[in-house]
Amino acid sequence: MQDISSLLWIVPVSSVIALLFAWLFYKKMMAANEGNPRMVEIAGYVREGAMAYLARQYKVVIKVFIVLAVLLLVLAYMGVQNPFVPIAFLTGGFFSGLCGYLGMKTATNASSRTAQGASESLNRGLQVAFRSGAVMGLVVVGFGLLDIALWFLLLKEVIFTPENMQNGLEIFGLTFVHPGTTEHQKLIEITATMLTFGMGASTQALFARVGGGIYTKAADVGADLVGKTEAGIPEDDPRNPATIADNVGDNVGDVAGMGADLYESYCGSILATAALGAALPGVDATAQSNAVIAPMIVAAVGIILSIAGIFLVRTKESATQKNLLHALLLGTGGSSAFILIVIAGMAALGWISWGIFGSAVAGLAAGVIIGQGTEYYTSDEYKPTKGIANQAQQGPATTIIDGIAVGMFSTWLPVVTIVAGIIIAFACAGGFEAGGFAKGVYGIGFAAVGMLSTMPVATPK
Repeated sequence: MQDISSLLWIVPVSSVIALLFAWLFYKKMMAANEGNPRMVEIAGYVREGAMAYLARQYKVVIKVFIVLAVLLLVLAYMGVQNPFVPIAFLTGGFFSGLCGYLGMKTATNASSRTAQGASESLNRGLQVAFRSGAVMGLVVVGFGLLDIALWFLLLKEVIFTPENMQNGLEIFGLTFVHPGTTEHQKLIEITATMLTFGMGASTQALFARVGGGIYTKAADVGADLVGKTEAGIPEDDPRNPATIADNVGDNVGDVAGMGADLYESYCGSILATAALGAALPGVDATAQSNAVIAPMIVAAVGIILSIAGIFLVRTKESATQKNLLHALLLGTGGSSAFILIVIAGMAALGWISWGIFGSAVAGLAAGVIIGQGTEYYTSDEYKPTKGIANQAQQGPATTIIDGIAVGMFSTWLPVVTIVAGIIIAFACAGGFEAGGFAKGVYGIGFAAVGMLSTMPVATPK
């Protein structure tokens, strides 16, 4: 099998390209027309409230991270774990929070500009909205993959050098490298340390998602009860102060929270797959190194091809809701097809096995199926939502019954798809062969990497 470690430079380069395009899309959005003074005023209130909430939340999160970092440092002095773990934990949480902040800042600035763009032309509104949403996706994959690449290169090239592996490395009473470390132990130590970086991102995502979710639901209920029920004010009417809080909640929960959550999922899938690759039994050193690096390279290629997919999303003025959904599918579907071609090329060159290619196909297919299924059950262009609307003509009772029934029934598709994807990915990687369980689990991880490789173009949806 050919060694692909020389291709590792693609990972940080792709990360920088993602951040560059995120900046370009943000600048282009900020240059768009904000709309009339009333639109600017309302958007300003929402932006001010969202930033105030996020600042308050981050003050609490910082204290939690300090306490956890001290505990991890104590464990490091006890020799339980690598001394880099507390630092990796903090960097993961920092970048996760940063992605949420940048995503929310973009969303709160894009709201009035999207409304103004939609009043000018349908395609203009779509372009502003979609590319503003793409900023979040690009920031997540850019910072995520850049942090992974920097940690991997630091540990591999600076810390675990041949000399340090032979003689050991100890600083301030902390053992960074144990004497006599083998190449296999080196990969396990590196990936285990980097997994803690994912734990930091998970901790931040927990606060952002749960805290933001509680806030947005409380604000939503308040706006409905006070405004619609008691005062008779229509929903989303700016005369209702709770409407501003409702929109603030949407931003902190669905944008900042989702940004931190996606960052954790994206990094977690890559790091977990790399760790599984380092633990594969019965393979030579080259194959083991490739198993660790391959998920990073696939993610890096996914960034470039997802950016190409973003430029494919456009529509005509006469477009219906179904046409808009097809336009979005063109972006995600096109990126997925391009990524499959690249992964097939990696398999043909012997960089990965054809079984791992099959696992990646399972992951990408599962992602597309779940996305399309969600659109079918939630878009007003299709039968399920139209059925609920028809029930609303008869009264609230049948509307509630049909709505709950459709919602519960809709869960079968993602559940079946995920289970089928796991089984197929496990089988393709050789999981059902004698002694192949570890390979099968690695295939499942690679399927997750494939599914999330289109995140920059899928996030705006």
